[in-house]
Amino acid sequence: MALEHSILVSLAERSSSGYDLARRFDKSIGFFWSATHQQIYRTLKRMLDAGWVNAEEVIQDGKPDKKVYRISDAGRTELSRWIAEPSDPGMPRDELAVKLRGASYGDVAALLTELKRHRDARAERLDLYRRFEKQDFSAPAELSGSALHQYLVLRAGIRVEEGFTQWCDEVINALSQSRLDAAQPAAGNTERQPE
Repeated sequence: MALEHSILVSLAERSSSGYDLARRFDKSIGFFWSATHQQIYRTLKRMLDAGWVNAEEVIQDGKPDKKVYRISDAGRTELSRWIAEPSDPGMPRDELAVKLRGASYGDVAALLTELKRHRDARAERLDLYRRFEKQDFSAPAELSGSALHQYLVLRAGIRVEEGFTQWCDEVINALSQSRLDAAQPAAGNTERQPE
């Protein structure tokens, strides 16, 4: 997926200035497709050149003028084409999983600290997603169209974060127990040492 397609989805939902689009990105699509504000502005320029969006100059009193971008017919055609195109179900890359795999060759205590940090960050994101769900989708059975699609993406985010935090808890518990077991004298080794 290209950033262009994320922007097309966002503009199909609501026309926006580049600034408003970047702010909306930070609060929604940016949770699963990140882009800096500069990347969004550069991409909007390419999309304008390609004819996928139109821009209307809006004169503002007491503020700098702004451009409001709207998806064009060509942009809707491209978005429709892209949605129908098969996506690569490629494997995600996870640096933390590789670190865990190699834990016996490094500092397990440091890895535990890192796992706890990741777990806490993902638990915070899970709480945020649950607040979005409660605030914006209180009656999911009544949703349709774009609202239903947004809700389903949010549910995917909730499920991913739930699974990741549960996995972190499992790993933290297992590594902590392993370290405790390693610190204990071997079972059955109660021989007294000669004096």
